[in-house]
Amino acid sequence: MKLTINTSDNFIEPEIIVNCRCINEYIEKVINSIKSLDMKITGRKDGCEYILEIADIVYIENTEKRTFLYTLSDTYESPFRLYELEVKLVSLDFLKASRYCLVNMKYIKSIEMELNSRLIITMPRDIKLIVSRQYASEIKQKLESYHV
Repeated sequence: MKLTINTSDNFIEPEIIVNCRCINEYIEKVINSIKSLDMKITGRKDGCEYILEIADIVYIENTEKRTFLYTLSDTYESPFRLYELEVKLVSLDFLKASRYCLVNMKYIKSIEMELNSRLIITMPRDIKLIVSRQYASEIKQKLESYHV
């Protein structure tokens, strides 16, 4: 991949142009990564609204009909339902681990296979999340795309 950066006082805002022969999986990954840098979401904590970067969210969990956003340092409640967030984040590196959980693939430290075809994902701070059998194959497939 060739990268060209042009700087000038004439530019008002940054512009990214992707020139390619065709859009393949790699180009889609690049585009989605760039989009995620600019995406934000609101979360509530202690009665205050916070604006969070999507890229900072480690995982999202639905518990007791409430949706929580977990970052490396804090937990926030989301005004959105899990299925609404899934639709918005499907093109990024978020995958469904269970009916109640979305994980950001960028934060997975390790994956352990269990005998019953489930996976155990270790996230930062040694948080372990269980991937149900229903979603294990999708996680495995996505991991294969990370191999060089």
